[in-house]
Amino acid sequence: MERVEARPAGAADAPLDLETADAPQVAYGFLVQRGDAELAVVALDGSEPVVRFPAPWPRRFGTVAVSPDGGVAVFAGVHALQAVDAHGTLLWEHRHGCWSAAVCTEDHASFTEYADDEDHAWADSGSAAFSPDGKLLWAHVRKRLGDDVAEEWLVLDPLDGRVLGRADTDTVGSGSFHIPHPDPSRMGLSVGEGEETSPVLWGHWDGSEVHVQKFVDEVLLDVSPSGREFMSTDTGQWDLYLTALPDGRALRRLAHDTVPAELFPMGEQRVRWDFEGAIPHDGLAVVGSEHPQDGSRHWLVDLRTMTVRARITYPSPVSGPPRPAGPGAWWTLSADHRGVRLWSLPDT
Repeated sequence: MERVEARPAGAADAPLDLETADAPQVAYGFLVQRGDAELAVVALDGSEPVVRFPAPWPRRFGTVAVSPDGGVAVFAGVHALQAVDAHGTLLWEHRHGCWSAAVCTEDHASFTEYADDEDHAWADSGSAAFSPDGKLLWAHVRKRLGDDVAEEWLVLDPLDGRVLGRADTDTVGSGSFHIPHPDPSRMGLSVGEGEETSPVLWGHWDGSEVHVQKFVDEVLLDVSPSGREFMSTDTGQWDLYLTALPDGRALRRLAHDTVPAELFPMGEQRVRWDFEGAIPHDGLAVVGSEHPQDGSRHWLVDLRTMTVRARITYPSPVSGPPRPAGPGAWWTLSADHRGVRLWSLPDT
């Protein structure tokens, strides 16, 4: 099997202690790390000092999105979305239905109302994401419908939190995440509904309405730089799938057993595709596989033929799967989880 060594394209170390903060991630060219009291944002090119956003609630109570310019953080919590600037100023708040797993019907006005309640401590979660141009904010939230549970996808003006459009998702999510599309008017959403179901949705804001297409029952990995295809895997991690946009045609698939078997220990336990991967170039993906006895490996996949072209190696140790970092790049955690590393292919 041919080997290709990834080329370093950027790096940053996490500013917060991992004992009290999540492992860092990458969004729009920034290292983003969530702690209980703050969100730290670091430019991967080292051009700016660490920016710290005060957090309105501890990290287990939701997710967070950072604007493409790194100036605004939107905390997607159990009862509301809150936009905060680096000075700690609350720019706006949008309250929504409660994400408590116990199906709470309260219309919460603040986090303090449920801060010590066990059911809310293990609440389900929505998510939010900025469009690549920063002009739209997409948010997956729970609707307030009395005793009933429903979810919707909002498009908001990130400047003032005004809801521009909304659409039902027809999902019952325990968690979700967004994948921005190169077209700022489009967005991908992957909703986890449990061990067996995970629908992929694509939304389009036409300037007056939100149009939603629900596609395959898989986990969304990434969208191609052209925006014409997206990659996913099933919840059993058996195959990789390539699907056309915007019509949702199934294009090609790559089975887990196409990974060279001699690189893994023999036994009944099989190789699985990771739940994360990247498409740095049209026609080329960087995906990970894992084996219970031998950890993870990364592969260069030719999406035009849906074949494994090479195994990817690194000049320094990395941890976890490859993850999307925009056109031409992907990112990984460092071996000790205390930093992020940006990578590109050697001939780009």
